Amino acid sequence: MFGTDKNNTKAWKKVKSEYKRFKKVHMRDLFEKDLARAQKYTLELDDLVFDYSKNRFDDGVLQALLNLAKEREVERKRDAMFEGQKINSTENRAVLHAALRNKKENPMCVDGKNVMGDISAVLEKMKKFSEAVRYGTFKGYTGKKLTNIVNIGIGGSDLGPMMVCEALKRYWQKDIRCYFISNIDGTAAVETLKNLDPETTLFIVASKTFTTIETLTNAKTCRKWLIDALGEHAVDKHFVALSTNTEKVTEFGINKENMFEFWDFVGGRYSVWSAIGLIVAIAVGFENFEKMLEGAYAMDEHFKTAPLQKNIPVVMALLGIWYNNFFGLHRYAVIPYDEYLKYLPAYLQQLDMESNGKSVDKDGDFVKYSTGPVVFGGAGTNVQHSFFQLLHQGTDIVPVDFIVPAISHNEVGNHHEILLSNVLAQGEALMRGKTISEAAKELEKAGKRKEEIDFLKKYKSFSGNRPSNTILLKKITPFTLGQIIALYEHKVFVQGAIWNINSFDQMGVELGKALALNILPEIEGKVLHRPHDSSTASLIKKIKMFRR
Repeated sequence: MFGTDKNNTKAWKKVKSEYKRFKKVHMRDLFEKDLARAQKYTLELDDLVFDYSKNRFDDGVLQALLNLAKEREVERKRDAMFEGQKINSTENRAVLHAALRNKKENPMCVDGKNVMGDISAVLEKMKKFSEAVRYGTFKGYTGKKLTNIVNIGIGGSDLGPMMVCEALKRYWQKDIRCYFISNIDGTAAVETLKNLDPETTLFIVASKTFTTIETLTNAKTCRKWLIDALGEHAVDKHFVALSTNTEKVTEFGINKENMFEFWDFVGGRYSVWSAIGLIVAIAVGFENFEKMLEGAYAMDEHFKTAPLQKNIPVVMALLGIWYNNFFGLHRYAVIPYDEYLKYLPAYLQQLDMESNGKSVDKDGDFVKYSTGPVVFGGAGTNVQHSFFQLLHQGTDIVPVDFIVPAISHNEVGNHHEILLSNVLAQGEALMRGKTISEAAKELEKAGKRKEEIDFLKKYKSFSGNRPSNTILLKKITPFTLGQIIALYEHKVFVQGAIWNINSFDQMGVELGKALALNILPEIEGKVLHRPHDSSTASLIKKIKMFRR
């Protein structure tokens, strides 16, 4: 559609000219000239406030970016996704994770079939099972209540439910404890199992094909641990599966009635809304799981209906394009100022980098521009004492998303007031900075001698003009969490649409996995050697020597 040079279109060129006009403008000047800037550039949805005023743009830049979104047909592509068209072109699949939280249950179709009936049936099954575990009517083999719930998965089957369970920890049933095993490193399984009681432990094995090597290896280790304690017949009461492979599931010893289905129109990193969220439903109750779906649905409706200039995911995405493709800032940080959201940055790393870390576009051409950025982050205020030095004074500028609730679930003393003051101060400091002359005046006021002032003033200065978004929530609830996750899903979608890439495959993970399967027999000693580069061959030799 765009030809091979997709960054040479009319709208792209206009944004580029806006960058040349605007690249040296300082944000502190923008705020001083327009006292209503914050109100002008703040969007709200329910109890979610998105303040994007601390970014390096004006109306001219924003309009050029909006025109780029229109030129790249973001609205048409968005509608195609919600209509169930096969926008995952390399795998010939629809992309309908939004159907999982379609609370009005309007028809959503794949290949002409309305999938809402199947989705509702799985949700109802999840509700019944989660309540049976919570209320103790589904018991373990020896008749004890199952209170230790262990999710065995990897990628989206681990990061999603783990992040959500931690984010909603305040809502956990008091006698329920959640654990997650994902890493193939045996330490992950051993350290989890050593403090658990087999009689009260339920394992949830999450693998669509029931062949994922990491997940199945961990599941077999847990199965052996259970059998060693309770015997073979205990598997039926202590394992359930999130899968579509009935044969493999029953072969493992899991009752097919305890298998929960999900579909190929839902990618792993978009699957926490599906049966993959079973551990969430058990921990927080199905009613709270449904409220999370409702929050995501509210964001879906906003994304579908709000005009582009008032559309939070669209504006957020366009600012990311502005920095990534025109300022050359190929990374961004997500800093939640809430301990419950500490795993959100890791979750968003997969969502963003697995979706948009692509170098071939939907026309089969190698792209000539930057696509998915590097995402990192951590919980504030902890990270203020790690990488914030670089954010404030480093040579690389890193755009930041700050996320913070106005009200904490744990209002202890003045902890939350201190937390809130920190997140607001960080955004202001990144925007305003401190000039050399301002630093000199501060040092003079502190009683420093002229020689000290001249020496220290540059070290004490901050360039500022470093962009950030602030997402303010009233409180972290299942509903607002659903909104946040869906917001980032749609932001990633919009950027993929503008870059003309397929955000819904992940072929980049395949080569390493295939090579690992080739190397495994050598490590195990089943074959002597296979052809490798000299480095890999040498390392295999050294490993075998150490292990002998």
